[in-house]
Amino acid sequence: MEINIPLLKQVCEIPGAPGYEKKIRDLVVQLVRPLVDEVKTDNLGNVIAVKKSKKILDGKKIMVAAHMDEIGFIVTHIDDKGFVRFHTLGGFDPKTLTAQRVIIHGKKDLVGVMGSKPVHVMTAEEKNKLPQTTDFFIDLGMSKEEVEKYVSVGNTITRERELIEMGNCVNCKSIDNRVAVFILIETLKILDNPAYDVYATFTVQEEVGLRGANVAAHGINPDFGIALDTTVAYDVPGAQPHEKITELGKGAAIKIMDASTICDYRMVAYMKQTAEKHKIKWQPEILTAGGTDTAGVQRMGKQGAIAGAISIPTRHLHQVIEMAHKEDIADCILLLKACLDDMAGYNWGH
Repeated sequence: MEINIPLLKQVCEIPGAPGYEKKIRDLVVQLVRPLVDEVKTDNLGNVIAVKKSKKILDGKKIMVAAHMDEIGFIVTHIDDKGFVRFHTLGGFDPKTLTAQRVIIHGKKDLVGVMGSKPVHVMTAEEKNKLPQTTDFFIDLGMSKEEVEKYVSVGNTITRERELIEMGNCVNCKSIDNRVAVFILIETLKILDNPAYDVYATFTVQEEVGLRGANVAAHGINPDFGIALDTTVAYDVPGAQPHEKITELGKGAAIKIMDASTICDYRMVAYMKQTAEKHKIKWQPEILTAGGTDTAGVQRMGKQGAIAGAISIPTRHLHQVIEMAHKEDIADCILLLKACLDDMAGYNWGH
C-alpha cells in the first residue's frame, strides 16, 4: 500500500516537545474527530479517541498508544551576548548536535544554530573527548536585548528539519514518534468494525518517562494494549548481526521486550499469528535499552492489560534526523488493523 506522504510530513514537522504538545494535539484532534465516535482530552493532555465496535461482545477495551511528544530542549539562560543555554527534554545523542539548526518557540519562532568551541582552538584532550549537551549553546545572531524581545526562560526548542523522501525511506526530525501518530490515524481511517472498543490514545511526555501513558491507562483500564513506537534499526556499516535489533525494509517489528517491558507472551504470539495469516511482513524485536508506552499500557490499569507493541524500525534514533522505510510503515498499519479486527477470535486463556 502507498502511504500518505503529505500527511506524514505535516505530522512530523509540527513542533511538540514533552509537556508542550498543544500544536500537535490540536492537529490530531482535528484529524481524528471525523473518524471515531468520541474524542476527549484528559487533564495531562492525552487525546483519547474511541472507536466503538458494532459487535455485541463482552465489553472489553483495547488501548492503542502512540506518543505525540518529540525530544527537544528548554531555555534555561540567556547570557550577556545573547547566547542561549538549554536543558534537554528527552535523550539526545550530543555528537549529532554540532552546527545544527533548531527553532526556539518564544513569542515568535526563531531559528538558531547549535554552537560549540571551534575545533581550531581545542586542546588535544578536548578533541578526543566525546561532546556533552552542556558544551553547546544556541546562537541566534542577535544581541541580548533583541533575543529577550522574543525568548524567555522556559521556552521550548525543537529541531529544524523537514521531511524528505530518500530512496524507499522517509527522513525527518521526530520520526520518533510521529510516524506512530501517523500510523494510528491512518489505521482509524480504515478500521470499520473492530473486535472490541478501541481507545486510540495519543499520549504526552513519553520521552521524559511514559507519563502520559501511565495516566491514560489508569483512566481507560484496558483489557488489551498495543503500543506503537519506533525502535532501533542498527543495520548499518560496523553492526554485527547480533546487534541489529531490527532492519529497515524487513517489515513491522513485533516487540518481545524492551528495558521497561516484557510483552505478554499471548500478545506476542497473537501478533505473529495475525501477521502470518494476513501475509504481512514482520520481524522480531528485543530492545535491551530504552522503553516505550508499552510499560504504562501494560501495568497502570486496575488489573493490568495483555499488552504488546508494534515497532517501526528506525535508523539514527534520537539524533537530529531519523529514517524509516515506507514499506515498514505500511506493514505496521496493516498489522495494527488486522490485530484490532481479529482480537475476539483468539484464545487468550492459555
